[in-house]
Amino acid sequence: MQQGRVQLDDDYTLGTTKSESNSSYPEVITRLPEAEVALEGAKAWIMQGKQNQIVFCEFEAEIGLQEHSHNYAQWGIVVEGKMELKIDGKPRICQKGDEYLIPAQAKHCVNFLSHTRVIDLFSEKARYKPKQTRYPR
Repeated sequence: MQQGRVQLDDDYTLGTTKSESNSSYPEVITRLPEAEVALEGAKAWIMQGKQNQIVFCEFEAEIGLQEHSHNYAQWGIVVEGKMELKIDGKPRICQKGDEYLIPAQAKHCVNFLSHTRVIDLFSEKARYKPKQTRYPR
């Protein structure tokens, strides 16, 4: 092995393995605390900060979140898939690589047009709560 290189097992590709949680996120994400999500067909994992949360979300096709708003801003990026996001009534199609910013107080809703993964940063430290049970480490 050359100096500065890491030897990976056959089960690893660039340090990630297929998740045991039936997610297309790698295990390095799905080992984070899973969030309580009330929406059928949605899963999320939380990276907690002192003043905010980064949430790795995964949604099945043809589900959506009803219009809502919150007192803090939300930034996100689409990792995979396609969704229609409406912010203050203005629709926008977001696909892999697209970023979005939802200002504080803005009414917004989303429909997932295909299996979709997003990463969201909420400028609120308690947007999601962890589930009581966690996957073994």
